[in-house]
Amino acid sequence: MFDRVYLDWNATTPLRPEAKAAMAAAWELSGNPSSVHSEGRKARRLVEDARGAVAAAVGARAQDVVFVSGGTEANALALTPQLRRGATGPVARLVVSAIEHASVLAGGRFPQDAISTINVTRGGVVDLQHLGAVLADGPPALVSAMLANNETGAIQPVAEIAEIVHAAGGLLHVDAIQALGKIPFDLASTRADVVTLSAHKIGGPKGAGALVLAEGVEGFEALLRGGGQELGRRAGTENVVGIAGFGAAVKAAIAALKTDAARVRELRDHLEHGLRQTPELVVFSDEVKRLPNTVLFTAPGMKAETAVIAFDLAGVAVSSGSACSSGKVQPSHVLEAMGYRSELTQGAVRLSLGWSTTATDVDLTLKAWRKLADTLVKRERRNTA
Repeated sequence: MFDRVYLDWNATTPLRPEAKAAMAAAWELSGNPSSVHSEGRKARRLVEDARGAVAAAVGARAQDVVFVSGGTEANALALTPQLRRGATGPVARLVVSAIEHASVLAGGRFPQDAISTINVTRGGVVDLQHLGAVLADGPPALVSAMLANNETGAIQPVAEIAEIVHAAGGLLHVDAIQALGKIPFDLASTRADVVTLSAHKIGGPKGAGALVLAEGVEGFEALLRGGGQELGRRAGTENVVGIAGFGAAVKAAIAALKTDAARVRELRDHLEHGLRQTPELVVFSDEVKRLPNTVLFTAPGMKAETAVIAFDLAGVAVSSGSACSSGKVQPSHVLEAMGYRSELTQGAVRLSLGWSTTATDVDLTLKAWRKLADTLVKRERRNTA
C-alpha cells in the first residue's frame, strides 16, 4: 500500500501548518470581535492582523479588505451595479469573459438583460478586440476577467484589459482566486478596481475569502445586512478561526511563492513531457502563459469520468475539466468557449500540483497514465477493426 498522490490543487489545497496553528490558537478565544472587552479585543486583533496580511499580499489598504465566506460570495458581492471610482461610472451593466467561474457568470446583482459575454481566443485568453467593441456599444460597464483560469491555467492580460475598460469609463473586477500564491500580482500591476480571493486555494481553510476594493471605489452595497461588521459591508459575526487561518496561509504562500513556483513548474513540465509521449494528446492553452502548476489535457477516445476513476483506482486524485451537474458530466464551458469540439471538451482531465508535490508523485501519475493510455489505444483499435 502506498500513499495516495494528490494532483487536484486547483480544486482545493491541503491545510498549511501555519494556518492550522493559527486556527488552533483562534479556537481558544472566547470573545466576539465586535465586543469592546479584553476577550473581544483579542479576537479583533486576530481579524485585523489577517486583514493586514491579505492587504499586503495584493498591495491594498487594510480598510479595503472585506472578509466573506469564500470565493463565490466574494464574486457575488463584487458584481454590484452602480459601482464607481473617481470620475468613472457608475456602472450600469456587466461584461464577463466566457471562461469565468460559474459564480461570475451568474451575474451577481445585475439583471440578465444587462449582462454581455466576451469571446476568448483558441488559447483561452480574452479577445481584446471583441472587448473593445462590446464596451463601445453601451453605457459604462463593470468588466469581470479572472487573472488565471481554474481549468486551463491560462493567465489573462488583465493590465491590457484594464486599459481598455478604463478608457471606456468602466471598472474592472479581477477574480484572482486561482492566481494567489502561484504567480506574483497586486492591485497596481493588474490595475483592478475590485479583486476577489479565497483561502482554501492557498492552504487556508474552506469557508473564508475576501473582496478587496481599490482605493476610491464607491457605490458598494452589502449582500448581507444587519450589524455593522466589516465597516458595514458584510453583516454577521466574523469567522475568526477561518480568517486567522486565511491570514497565516497568505503570509506563508507569499513568502514561498518564488521558490515554490519554480519547483512546481519544473515538476509540471516533467509531467507534461511524459504525457506528450502519447500520440495525438492535446494540452490545452499550452501556447499561452499559464499557471506553473496546471495541465489540462485529453487524448483520442478518452472520457473524463472514466479517466478520473482510473486515476483514482491507481491512487492518484485528479479532476475532470468538465463541470458536473446532477451526476452527469457536461462539456466544459471553458473549452467550448475556446472553440473545441464536444469530443474533446468531454474528455479533458486536469492535473494541478502544489507545494508538497514530489517527483515521485509525478512518476506515479505518469505510470498510471501509461496504463490508461494503453487501454485507450486498445479500445480505439477494437473500434476501428
